[in-house]
Amino acid sequence: MILNTEPSVNVGIALYTSLKLELKGTFLLDGKPVKPGLYDTTIESGFISTNFSTGSNTITLKPETNNSTFVLKDVTIGIGFHWEKHEEQEFEGELTMQLENGKIRVVNKVLLEMYLKTVISSEMSAMNDMELLKTHAVVSRSWLLAQIIKSEECKQAQKSGSQVKTDDRGVVLEITKWYDREDHETFDVCADDHCQRYQGITKVVSENAQKAVEATRGKVLAFNNEICDARFSKCCGGISEDFSNVWQPVHVPYLTAVRDLPQSELPDDFDAETFIRANPDSFCKTNDGNVLSQVLIDFDRSTHDFYRWKVEYTQDEICELVKRKSGFDFEKIQDIVPLERGESGRIIRLQIVGTKRTIVVGKELEIRKWLSDSHLYSSAFVVERTFDADGAIPLRFILHGAGWGHGVGMCQIGAAVMCRNGYRSEDVLRHYYPGAKVAVLY
Repeated sequence: MILNTEPSVNVGIALYTSLKLELKGTFLLDGKPVKPGLYDTTIESGFISTNFSTGSNTITLKPETNNSTFVLKDVTIGIGFHWEKHEEQEFEGELTMQLENGKIRVVNKVLLEMYLKTVISSEMSAMNDMELLKTHAVVSRSWLLAQIIKSEECKQAQKSGSQVKTDDRGVVLEITKWYDREDHETFDVCADDHCQRYQGITKVVSENAQKAVEATRGKVLAFNNEICDARFSKCCGGISEDFSNVWQPVHVPYLTAVRDLPQSELPDDFDAETFIRANPDSFCKTNDGNVLSQVLIDFDRSTHDFYRWKVEYTQDEICELVKRKSGFDFEKIQDIVPLERGESGRIIRLQIVGTKRTIVVGKELEIRKWLSDSHLYSSAFVVERTFDADGAIPLRFILHGAGWGHGVGMCQIGAAVMCRNGYRSEDVLRHYYPGAKVAVLY
């Protein structure tokens, strides 16, 4: 488990029908210089066309110097989430524009350690506590390399996709959908929350972020001499979740449920509904503005009450929402019933009972998609219904929830609190990835 040199990363930045590209500094196309400037890029007659190249399926520009960068206009970030917006972003490294399903895919090839410096600055505030930045550098490096080195294995394991059960008449009874990297076959990772946030040098890479990445250069988490697939989410809600309940039906020993307290064992008498309705102490239960300002960057700060939250829908609102997001008309919705939960209380099989049909949906991300305009904060929730006098059809559905994100692996807010309380990077990694060890890869 040793690499001879630092690898490069191919990051899928965005997908365009047409784009405006600004080159800052000279780039090389097949060894010939392309001058700095603003260029329009479109698709004409099935090929990519721009001022300096026409009739191509793929265009690759290599920076002539280390100071050569490129700027993409109108990059969508937070795709499908409640904080989705558009930004202008600047990048170092190579630029490739390639045809993908009738659109132009922009891919940035950059050295791994430079990628990490920008990820750390994109995922959280680069002014963080040094121990937290070092922790996140090891986690992000591990996750990324696990995807690259095991890419073929991952592709085969993750092609489970959707599974649909029907009755003898073909009526849909249950839909199960797994999400992971199945969409990324022409590049290593995407630049958005689906993988890891990467916004190039748009975010100022602070001295702290640079020092943290340099201090951990080549360091990864390892288990049984393999690089750990080190997942992380924003807030576990008090207990992290098993990998097998979220990403793939595979047991991963270092990605199991952990109580987010110094004593990390789960209680024998754990009851999910009681836990979610309560407000128990955990590392990630915090209102400390200094801690949250480190973990929640700009647009994330619009999200409040993430440790315990509440969402309310009228009958009309939830009928319209579920019909639009699922594609099925339930008419009136009578009940929303958790059938199976993971160790953290996250629902992995949910029954939606309507007057026209009843369907079971899973796993956790698909549940979150069906019950929100973007993504519900998490699938760790309990359902409360209110009725009118006749009690036939609920007037309102109230979801009482816990946490923000899938909950697997490191809890970012919990890790920030741990570091603020004097824990070292190694302590945080041991807490969230039991049994894993830090190893130097290159």
